Formats: sequence, C-alpha cells, structure tokens
Amino acid sequence: MAIPAETQALSDRRRVQQSRWQLFGRKYGLQLGIISVFVLMWLLFIVAAPTTFLSSQIYAAFMSTTPFFGIMALPLTMVVIAGEMDLSFPSVMAVGMVAFMWVFGTTNSPLLALIACLAVGFVIGTINGVIVVRLGIPSLIATIGTMFLWRGAVLVLTNGTGATLVPLRETWLHTLLVGRVANYLPAQFIWMVLIGVATWVVLNRHKFGAHVYLIGDNENSARLMGVNADRTRMLTFALVGVAAAFAGLLVSLEVSYLWPSLGEGYLMRTLSSVFLGGTSVFGGTGTILGTFIACFIIGAIEAGIVAVGLTGFYTQLIYGLIIVLSVAMHAWLRKRLG
Repeated sequence: MAIPAETQALSDRRRVQQSRWQLFGRKYGLQLGIISVFVLMWLLFIVAAPTTFLSSQIYAAFMSTTPFFGIMALPLTMVVIAGEMDLSFPSVMAVGMVAFMWVFGTTNSPLLALIACLAVGFVIGTINGVIVVRLGIPSLIATIGTMFLWRGAVLVLTNGTGATLVPLRETWLHTLLVGRVANYLPAQFIWMVLIGVATWVVLNRHKFGAHVYLIGDNENSARLMGVNADRTRMLTFALVGVAAAFAGLLVSLEVSYLWPSLGEGYLMRTLSSVFLGGTSVFGGTGTILGTFIACFIIGAIEAGIVAVGLTGFYTQLIYGLIIVLSVAMHAWLRKRLG
C-alpha cells in the first residue's frame, strides 16, 4: 500500500530534524557537557556553602587566581590537540621572571623587562619544539627533561634566593597586568579573556588552527595535504612558552615577589583544566571554550572543598581523578567510534 504524500513528507522532515540534532550534538557536545558540569558543580557548592558562594568576594578571588594557570592552559590545549604534551611550563614561568628581573635591574625599564620575559619564554618554547620535532624525542620525555633543566638553571642563577618586586607596584606595568578595575575586577582576568578569544580565533578561524586539528587527527594525511607539520608543532610549543612566561610575571607581580620555586603547584591544575575541558590526550579533539570553563571549575574546587567542610588534602585527589577519568573517557570513545 502506498504511503500518503503528507505522511512521507512528515517522516522526511523528522529525519532531517533528527540529523540536524545529531550534527549539533557532535559539533557542540564537548562544550555542552562541560557547561553542564560547571552549572551543576556551582549549584552544589551554593547549596552546600551558601555563605561562601553567594559572596561577591569569592568570585573576585577566583578571577584573581584562576588566570595564573588558565592563561597557560589555553595554548596548551593546542599542543595536546596536535598530539603532543608539554610539562615544562611551570619551570618556564620562573625562567621568564629571572630574565625580567635581570633586565629590569639593568635598565630600570618595565617595558624592556616585559619584552625580555616574553622573548625568553618564546625561545624556550621553541627549543622544546626543536627537541621534539627535529630530534624525534617523544614530547612527554623531552619536556620532563627540560622541566628539570630550566628549574635547575633558575636555582643556579638565583642561588636559591628570591627577589622583591615592590618597586614595580607604582609602575604602569603593575596596574596594566594585575591592577583592579573599579576596585574589583582583576586585570589578569581580562587578560585571560583576551587570550582566550585570541586562541579561539586562531584555532577555529585561521588555517593554523585547522592544521593543528589535522596533525592531531592524522599527521601523515596532514603532510599529504601540504601541511608543514613540523613548523606547526614547534609554533604550538613556542606559544605555550610565551604564555608560561607571561603567567609567571602575573603571579610575581600579584605577590610582589619572585620565588625560585615559582610555577610549582600549577602543573596539575593546568593539565586538569585541559583534559576536563574535553581535549583528548590522543590528539585531534578539543575546544578552547571547554578549557576556559574547566579552568574555573578547577579553580573553584579547592575553595569549594574547604567551604563544604572537607580538608584541602582532597584537592590533589580530585585533580588526579579528573585527569584519569578524562583520559579513560576519551580512550573509550576512541575505541567506540574508531
């Protein structure tokens, strides 16, 4: 028996609509998932500790501290999407600040010191890229080595002693980087938003970002399509180096002191933000929006744990659990969809 034309048309429209929803889910599933986690966690903290999480001061604190690792997590997302890993960025934070202090002490120019800090970060990131790309050493091993190398260099150059940054409090650089807008909004949060937008544009609206995704998905195919995979991968490492040096400057200016141990304690937070945000450790998958939101989830965990009455010892447990579960989830999806 023939199907009426109206029934057939209705069925076709339903299939088209279902197909559109499936495409939407595939395209934005990672972002929707992390946003859902963000909302649910915040509601949980508000119900469990309303006095803390309904206060404006706690949000000022989040916006003040989260950018210290969030600024590194954003470009690190591109490195991981490209199928690589960088564990040296905590040490690069300190090396960049050593360069900053040396140039500032020599020239008394905040601008020249800032340029030197970022330049050193770029050079170190490029060196990491060269070691990985040109020498063929796995990035995980290479950056573990350079992490200890640069930390050792900092300790040798500083003799294990810190230095005050109090003279910089009255300079334009301090106001520009870590000042407070309207006596509330931290400048470092604005910088994180700007870097997040710039990274998103590069990754989603520029051919460099398309090359990063192609390399992470299938490097051989990317090379056959004419992508300069070596240059692209080295540049992602260089961007992480610049971001790490800049983050180290923000941390030091915030506390007005350079500690030789600068950067220690940011490794787990940064990696957790990247993986929780939906970036696959296997490469080829990840979003800047997911990492951005995940940074504030990670930034709120410690405060939320203490506010609900638990000890701070649970923090590292949860960070590690996030990394393990994220990697396990992506491994399962890779097998299921592969």
